[in-house]
Amino acid sequence: MKKWQCSVCKYIHTGETPPEKCPVCGVGSEKFVLIDAGDDAPAPVAEKPAAPAATAPSKPSTPAPAKPENLYERIIGFMIKHHAHPVSVHFPNGILPVAVVLFLLAWVFNTELFAKAGFINLVFVILALPFVLFSGIIEWKKKYNQALTTIFKIKIMAAALTTTACIISVVWYLMNPDVLSSSNAWIFILVNVIMLASAGIAGLIGGKLVFKD
Repeated sequence: MKKWQCSVCKYIHTGETPPEKCPVCGVGSEKFVLIDAGDDAPAPVAEKPAAPAATAPSKPSTPAPAKPENLYERIIGFMIKHHAHPVSVHFPNGILPVAVVLFLLAWVFNTELFAKAGFINLVFVILALPFVLFSGIIEWKKKYNQALTTIFKIKIMAAALTTTACIISVVWYLMNPDVLSSSNAWIFILVNVIMLASAGIAGLIGGKLVFKD
């Protein structure tokens, strides 16, 4: 049986023909490359070596020297090789649920301490997001060939929504530290719930791309 590999997400499909659409990243069949022709492939026929021509030996050609990578390219290569985006995204994804739970507790019990703790957690998220977004863009460009199928569009939108909601929450709290005891507290909580849900969607899609399921 033949094996086909998606050139975008590296998913491997077994069958006589590639799938119409990659079940992981959603690209079309034209993005699949045959990597194993299976047992049906004809065995190569051995040919008799041709007699060497009586010509003067040619001088072996010297391959052109590879263009040296600059510092930026080396850093990008290091990030891709060592999975900088999947590793870095664990920091905000681990902190966001804590921040939202603390804000909910502050709202329900009218406790200023929980509100301040939730705000401090969001500050750490804000500090981590620039590198997370940068590493995500680099991985999308270099590893997934800037594919813009539905799954990548949803992931990009989820990341943008998470970032926007996080910035709104931090700025809102800075401008009004008593927001959770005001009449607009439910809107503040809603923004944070949307932020958490968007981060979860982005993480779910990231897991799908990594584990190919």
